[in-house]
Amino acid sequence: MKSAWIPQSKLPNVGTTIFTVIGQLAEEHHALNLSQGAPNFACDPKLVEAASRAMRAGHNQYSPMSGVVALREALAIKTEKLYGAKYDPGTEVTVVASASEGLYASISALVHPGDEVIYFEPSFDSYAPIVQLQGATPVAIKLSSETFQIDWDEVAAKITPKTRMILINTPHNPSGSAFTAHDIERLTALTRDTQIIVLSDEVYEHVVFDGALHHSMARHPQLAERSVIVSSFGKSYHVTGWRVGFCLAPAELTAEIRKVHQFMTFSADTPMQIAFAEALGDESSYLGLGPFYQRKRDLLAKALAGSRFELLPSAGSFFMLARFGAFSEESDSDFVLRLIREARVATIPLSAFYTDGTDNRVIRLSFAKDDDTLLEGARRLCSI
Repeated sequence: MKSAWIPQSKLPNVGTTIFTVIGQLAEEHHALNLSQGAPNFACDPKLVEAASRAMRAGHNQYSPMSGVVALREALAIKTEKLYGAKYDPGTEVTVVASASEGLYASISALVHPGDEVIYFEPSFDSYAPIVQLQGATPVAIKLSSETFQIDWDEVAAKITPKTRMILINTPHNPSGSAFTAHDIERLTALTRDTQIIVLSDEVYEHVVFDGALHHSMARHPQLAERSVIVSSFGKSYHVTGWRVGFCLAPAELTAEIRKVHQFMTFSADTPMQIAFAEALGDESSYLGLGPFYQRKRDLLAKALAGSRFELLPSAGSFFMLARFGAFSEESDSDFVLRLIREARVATIPLSAFYTDGTDNRVIRLSFAKDDDTLLEGARRLCSI
């Protein structure tokens, strides 16, 4: 049916996401999926049984808007154990219907028309559009194309009286970089005695490698008092389709976030919340994620050692980057399309994570896959 009128778009430069496009092409060419940051292996059967048990027990209606009490309490206990920060489960912990909703509710609640939000590219593709939808200005700062670290002197130069928020992501999607003590020192210094809020996307908080420390904002008191932390059960428990996340923030910030959350989804899925509350009682359910994914990272890297790709270091997350400029002058988008058609392997062009399409001839590989998929994907990539 053809519309009688054309609406004025709030996001005129946004189309179908690259993830959808690549997914459709991968299906068409029967390509192995090393593109999506979602596991292709099963979660713990005990988690499924816990959710099913909650359903059979009748927990199938709305939960409290802020989340099931037992889950909020479990999150507060876990956060204090891991990072030494005390969050009141009644006023400072909110369960949301995915980390994506948590990001949207936080930005919508705390950013106003005319504000500026500093964020770092390459970045998760929802950040800038969410800011734009608030009538605010996203201010992109590019990470180093070599190390994918933040140039904090550039951040200092970009802070203005309009800067309302700095949006960070550690461990980082898509680069796999992670915050260091130096990053914490500079962020603390730049935001001290300001009204700047830090929105910290920490969905890969448990996927940190080589014995490194995850620098959650909750670990650093001066940052915690001005930060909203968003994280994800889906990433930690291999159930990205369950769409449950959470926000941690001081009570004053939480109150504003909940005002938006209640009109977006009101509450996350009840039986899943009950299952996660039970799972959090076993620390091994999340503390083993770092070694688990590090083994997968190393397996893929070893299998690609004989390829023509230059693999970049991955300090955390589900991802590693690979340069191909030494043997191809194609754009990263064209190269990815050729990989799908010729090698039948789906990856993501790094240019998709830049608003200006910056192309450094780099692709992103996901190692959140079973071992057979990683090994076969590497074998096919070695043929390029």
